[in-house]
Formats: sequence, structure tokens, C-alpha cells
Amino acid sequence: MATAPEKKGNTSAKILYQPFGLVSSIIAGVVAGQVFKQVWKRASPGDHQDPPGPLQSEYPFKEVIVGALIQGAIFAAVRAAVSRGGARVFERWTGEWPGD
Repeated sequence: MATAPEKKGNTSAKILYQPFGLVSSIIAGVVAGQVFKQVWKRASPGDHQDPPGPLQSEYPFKEVIVGALIQGAIFAAVRAAVSRGGARVFERWTGEWPGD
């Protein structure tokens, strides 16, 4: 299944997109943090409501690593989805693709 290649953006579109991309990245970080907290509450064993920090000795090493892996995956997926959606909205508004 072949997909259509993305449109190439120009320099002015990249510059105009920067503030838009910055705001969407901040929003993505907030959303991803909330999603991760909810996932961790449901997936974590025991009574711990908050995810483990790397320097918290009451958590076993395995739990700290698993928490970091889940958090990283969620942050990457949410950031990619928000960035892609933001680029599509920017393209609809301006007619220019902000990417490379």
C-alpha cells in the first residue's frame, strides 16, 4: 500500500510554525503527563498512586525501569500525535506544510 508523499515546506512556513509548534508541545507534555498518571494508577502493583522516581529507594529497580519505559512511550506517542495534528492544522490554515 503506497502512501502519498508529504508536501515539502518552505522556510517561511517553518519560521511561522515555530510558535505554534512550541505551544502544541507544551500542551502535549501536559496531556501526556496526565495520561501517564492515569495509566500508572491502573497498572502499578500495590498502593502507590504516583510513579516511581529513579532516586526513590522504596521502589524496586524493575518497577522504576518499567515506569520510565511506559512514561517514555506515552510521551513519545502523544507528542508525535499532537505534532502531526498541529502540522496538519497549520497546513489547512496557511496552505504550507511546516516540515522539511
